[in-house]
Amino acid sequence: MTFPFAVQADRGVQVTEVPLAGLAEEVGRHDLVAVSVVQSADGAVVDLGALRAAAGDAAVPVLLDVTQAAGWMPLELDWADWVVCAGYKWLLAPRGAAWLAVHPRAVEWTRPVAASWYTGQDRWHSVYGLPLRLADGARRFDIFPAWPSFAGAAPALSYLASLDLDAVRAHGVGLADRLRAAVGLPAQGSPIVALGFKDPVERLAEAGVVAGARAGRARLGFHIYNTEADVERVVDALS
Repeated sequence: MTFPFAVQADRGVQVTEVPLAGLAEEVGRHDLVAVSVVQSADGAVVDLGALRAAAGDAAVPVLLDVTQAAGWMPLELDWADWVVCAGYKWLLAPRGAAWLAVHPRAVEWTRPVAASWYTGQDRWHSVYGLPLRLADGARRFDIFPAWPSFAGAAPALSYLASLDLDAVRAHGVGLADRLRAAVGLPAQGSPIVALGFKDPVERLAEAGVVAGARAGRARLGFHIYNTEADVERVVDALS
């Protein structure tokens, strides 16, 4: 979340990273809060209630990345100013499908840096030349879609929308917490588990388990297609 802002340093943009647990207490000291609802590195989950209250009290806009949350975690984020999401994680979509939601109050002071013919109010009448004729709403921030990616995303989203998301969360979190308990870690309320064993990725690979290497640890995620047998395989590989 910090990289797109860090590259704006020459424009005077200053970025401060704070511990996740203390995020709400830091809100009032900054002009904007940008945070991933679920952390990619270890699956830690932001206290959205505390963040919403703090941001509301301090009138600080909030940008949320739900890439590691949407698809397993029930979300009500109509209070956030911006919400971004890549679909290739828990939404089961191909790479290249991603979305941005902009609160009506934030539309006018958000710059469409990728403005093109596709963002026009009437695309085929504003396709050439100036003046700039952007769409009135959030579509002014759109970009020309990667058609194959969205063709793949459509059935994935339809399928996920047909499921009970509370049940999806209970399934994934239940498996993750089962693994965490087996290796002596406390429950976290997230389907993502980060393991710091010696050479964990290699040991898991030998057992046929695919895990990502993140910040010196093996990261595993449990979704609708995983079972208790997968947890047992991981535990056996690390025993």
